Amino acid sequence: MPVKSTKYRFLKTTKNNPNASKVTHNAQQTLNIIIDSILEKKGIDVVSLDLSNLQDAMAAYFVICEGNSPPQVRAIADNVLEKVKQLTGQIPAAREGFGSLEWVLLDYLDIVVHVFHKNKRHVYQLEELWGDAAITTTYNPDGTQLIHKDHRISLPKAE
Repeated sequence: MPVKSTKYRFLKTTKNNPNASKVTHNAQQTLNIIIDSILEKKGIDVVSLDLSNLQDAMAAYFVICEGNSPPQVRAIADNVLEKVKQLTGQIPAAREGFGSLEWVLLDYLDIVVHVFHKNKRHVYQLEELWGDAAITTTYNPDGTQLIHKDHRISLPKAE
């Protein structure tokens, strides 16, 4: 069941403001907090997709990662929830998947976080589905970034 809050602060993005040419600093700051939170819990294959220039996108960014086990998926999602709330005061407009821990979704409206169990990510292929993202950034475990203009990255298939 989605968790909704009247205290949620809406961020300005191209989605909310058609005259804006870029996502605001607040969204970028929140994105950085989310990435750091995932890496802190050893999230695997961390990718962000910049969807801000796509008219049919429901968010400015998708952040996608995976964990090796249900406890790690929970730890990643819980850490994102905790750090974003602690540092920005935001809580997600919706959160799903905490029952099965195969695919946890945290919807911060401008940024949607997808935390997959390693055996499920390849099934949904979100990177392929949103293949026309303007920029894709892959994050290494040490926090360094690889930026791709054409992100058609192939993830290894689960065995």
